[in-house]
Amino acid sequence: MSPTRHAAARALLSDPLTNKGTAFTAEERDEFGLHGLLPPHVGTLDSQIERRRKALEEKESDFQRYAFLRELQDSNEVLFHALVQSDLPRMLPLVYTPTVGEGCERFSEIWRRPRGLFLSYPNKERISDILADPAYDRVKVIVVSDGERILGLGDQGAGGMGIPIGKLALYTACAGIHPSEVLPILLDLGTDNHARREDPLYVGWRAPRVRGQEYDDFVEAFVSAVDDRFPGVLLQWEDFAGKNAYDLLVRYRGRLLSFNDDIQGTAATAVGTLLAAIGRTGVPLTEQRVVLFGAGAAGSGVAEMLVQAMMADGLDEKAARAKIWAVDRDGLILSDIPRLPQQQLKLARDPAEIEGWNVSGQNMISLQEVVANVHPTVLIGTSGQKTAFDERTIRTMAEKVERPVVFPLSNPISRAEAHPADVLEWTGGRAIVGTGSPFGTPGVTQVNNVYIFPGVGLGALASGATAISDGMFMAAARRLGELSDDSHDGLLPAVTELRQVALEIAVAVAVQAQAEGLATAEPAALTRESIAASMWQARYA
Repeated sequence: MSPTRHAAARALLSDPLTNKGTAFTAEERDEFGLHGLLPPHVGTLDSQIERRRKALEEKESDFQRYAFLRELQDSNEVLFHALVQSDLPRMLPLVYTPTVGEGCERFSEIWRRPRGLFLSYPNKERISDILADPAYDRVKVIVVSDGERILGLGDQGAGGMGIPIGKLALYTACAGIHPSEVLPILLDLGTDNHARREDPLYVGWRAPRVRGQEYDDFVEAFVSAVDDRFPGVLLQWEDFAGKNAYDLLVRYRGRLLSFNDDIQGTAATAVGTLLAAIGRTGVPLTEQRVVLFGAGAAGSGVAEMLVQAMMADGLDEKAARAKIWAVDRDGLILSDIPRLPQQQLKLARDPAEIEGWNVSGQNMISLQEVVANVHPTVLIGTSGQKTAFDERTIRTMAEKVERPVVFPLSNPISRAEAHPADVLEWTGGRAIVGTGSPFGTPGVTQVNNVYIFPGVGLGALASGATAISDGMFMAAARRLGELSDDSHDGLLPAVTELRQVALEIAVAVAVQAQAEGLATAEPAALTRESIAASMWQARYA
């Protein structure tokens, strides 16, 4: 065999998009010169799945399983996705939350092969050249992060790449986006995490974070390069710090087909799950009293979508906002607090509203005091503050509400505002509980963005949307609420149904895009059948 053919055979095996391992047939081994490079046994995808599953379960920790799956993805994409799709309830926590948190913290320990792109600040003049690689010609979906606010873990620098990689694995698993059509990107603008910068294994740019105008200029160069290279691409902003998250969403949502999952995806998931929950309480959305703990990007996004949902159900804006009480690090958000972030201004309450409250008289009004005075029917946590929903707070809430709805949504588990088993105990089993991470507590729903963002992306692409509107996310939230499954204790469909959920969300989003005049695809492409037919299955070609 010629040296060229030898090289081509090895290239076929080393490319995760073409490698089939032992599943190459005898005919393929003849044609591509693979004899000798593979053991003689000709396997099947099913047998490979079982072999990998056995190896996975022999690992001693979930982090080791996470690292194992990452290596599998980098060697054989079809096998990786087939394994994930074969058992989503088992694999989802390993591929994404909660294990991805430790995966980001220890990313530099397990980095082996290139996946996605690290666009570092020293290479700011090379962005267009880097994106020009023909390997990316098919890209339709980009997930990008700058690693500054990874889950509830803060600044992880280049380790934040674990988030785009994980999110895009879910785009493929749930929405059927082909692995060659996704591209994870990390904007490496340094890190203010001293431990990461000083770690001798750290793979990122060892410098303090770039901020201000230099940051804005870098992101502008990135967006311009993406717009030129990938017309019509879907770009998902992920795990940017609060102000940057809002600023980038506002600045670029009209230029690129883009959205911020922490703001809009979390909001739609929370609102959709809340609609399912109140469907069981019998109390209309317009009669709910909501206390929101944590008013950063995620929490503020939830609040704004709740306002829009209440308005759609008949309240005016003033009445809708009066139903929501937002608490942040400085206590209840009041309009006389100086220098409130832009996203919190609309959430601020008039100090006159709390006259006569029974409070301690200190400078801030605590979460427990807000709960004691508001008597909320719904308590949502997006604060990253472990055990913030303590026994006193939950029992106080339950004194006045027959079926309290409690959503401690912060990730990972170590940052959750409460353990769901505790909430159920403190409420005598009356609470309806949803969590951001999987706790395994019977009757508790995981309020995971994976119920929303894959379907939103699929629907936007299928409809040829020119933009992703708030109305499209509202359509996604309402459809999710309608999918509430009474056949089991949870509020949402089982994780095993995530592909069907993504399809249902995609259809709702595509129809809404058409209704708003944002769809460019022919109506025939917006049907459930057409969208389902576009979803890739993990099978060998």
